[in-house]
Amino acid sequence: MDTSPGFVGQTPAVSQEEPAGNWIARLRGFAGKAQRVPARCEPSERPERCERCGCAIGTGHCHLIEPATRRVVCACPACAAQAELDPADPYRRVPDRVRLLADFRISADDWDALGIPIGLAFFFRSRSVVAGGSDPSLAPVVAMYPGAAGAIESHPDLAAWQALVSANPVLESLLPDVEALLAYRLGGAHRYYLVPIDRCYALSGLTRVQWRGISGGAAVWESIEDFFAELYSEANRAEWTESHA
Repeated sequence: MDTSPGFVGQTPAVSQEEPAGNWIARLRGFAGKAQRVPARCEPSERPERCERCGCAIGTGHCHLIEPATRRVVCACPACAAQAELDPADPYRRVPDRVRLLADFRISADDWDALGIPIGLAFFFRSRSVVAGGSDPSLAPVVAMYPGAAGAIESHPDLAAWQALVSANPVLESLLPDVEALLAYRLGGAHRYYLVPIDRCYALSGLTRVQWRGISGGAAVWESIEDFFAELYSEANRAEWTESHA
């Protein structure tokens, strides 16, 4: 799943080689609705391969990200474990947890203080822009949201972000470079998630491909709604599984 920057600010697009039957395939289905592509892609006859060692991998495989370039690759369990255990490895393992933050606290003023002009954005801490190997907990926050010319990258005011963290201590657990706060504030629905960073980049790729004109067009917003409906269902399934473990 070799990726190349799909957005302003080095955000990668999703690879041309999609893992069949998993969430990336479903997301590409959303993106293809305008061309009458089914929402769930059929399994591919071509086997997936680890992009580090070349071995065959299943549809539920791991993803790694290279923070310096934001390049996402598919990996086998062994290569994913190596990246997770070796601090010198240029790649980091992307987690697979999706959490709905049902009690997330943020006011309209809090949102405005972050400097995001629309109700769709994701936020993550980036160690790649911290010089000299500084403490990862001090990594600056990066925000990305869709725009007519592609995704727009910004750096929210640190005081505004810290105020949000104080109101929502769950953000203290946000893993740098591999995990993000994903905010959906469209229509009457306001939902917030902790998600793997690859989900955010895939959503960014969807908006880049389908965005039309200044406002995006009906097709892209329908696909975004489908994406978040799937994400909401996945988060609820994960919560149910954890509560019954």
